[in-house]
Amino acid sequence: MSLKSYKPTTPSRRQLVAVKHENIWKGRPHKALVSGSVTAGAKGRSHGRVTVRHRGGGHKRLYRFVDFKRGLNKVDVQRLEYDPNRSSLIALVKDVDSARCAYIIAPEGVSTGSRLVSGGTASIAVGNVLALKDIPAGQSIHNVELKIGKGAQIARSAGVSCQVMGRDGSYVLVRLPSGEVRKVHEECRATIGLVSNADHKNRSIGKAGRSRWMGIRPTVRGVAMNPVDHPMGGGEGRTSGGGHPVSPWGQLSKGLKTRNKNKKSSKFIVNRRKSGRRKGGRS
Repeated sequence: MSLKSYKPTTPSRRQLVAVKHENIWKGRPHKALVSGSVTAGAKGRSHGRVTVRHRGGGHKRLYRFVDFKRGLNKVDVQRLEYDPNRSSLIALVKDVDSARCAYIIAPEGVSTGSRLVSGGTASIAVGNVLALKDIPAGQSIHNVELKIGKGAQIARSAGVSCQVMGRDGSYVLVRLPSGEVRKVHEECRATIGLVSNADHKNRSIGKAGRSRWMGIRPTVRGVAMNPVDHPMGGGEGRTSGGGHPVSPWGQLSKGLKTRNKNKKSSKFIVNRRKSGRRKGGRS
């Protein structure tokens, strides 16, 4: 993958930077693996209620059913496809022993014709799925399960990966993309390698209209509103609000810890993200 820019024929073209996708399927998705979808923002607006702020409109999308459990043991990659519902690319795979097809998150480096294996007999190769107990320390992984058999929950976005740090009894220490080190059961499965489309973060939308195509509506700053509309509104002339940034309902919007202190899964966190401190210390 690489980035591409355009001739500045318009102001928006001058700023537009897109990801150049090569060898990507240009046709329609596999019909048996898609369905119509309605975004959360659209559901509320159709009934006259705003359920999600700054969301609405946008182009129609077909939802692709992605197999996060990797139920097919040995598959061949048929093609790589763009998915409007996620930042990474997806791959259409076909079972070697049957005609079953499925969509999976495409790992970086996998191309049409690649063979991917899931299970204990799989080798340490990009795109293969193994239990964490069979993956050596230092290996980059993605699509990590948190509960045995539930399917991948961690590291599914474009270009991200986790790293196996070591073992602790029946658990494996995994460094998450946020920097947090967490214990995950050794029987949970993960995919070798990084998620595809790493240049996604380097793209530039170019114009406001393209955000509207994606279903993102304009956002008005709270300090630009009247006091009746926002806690930070009002004031003579320009003002920063005179207090800590808050949401329209008074909830602190910067620095407030939102994780439940009594959450049962906290015992599996070894190091908090970014702080470098162990669980229980100040973060």
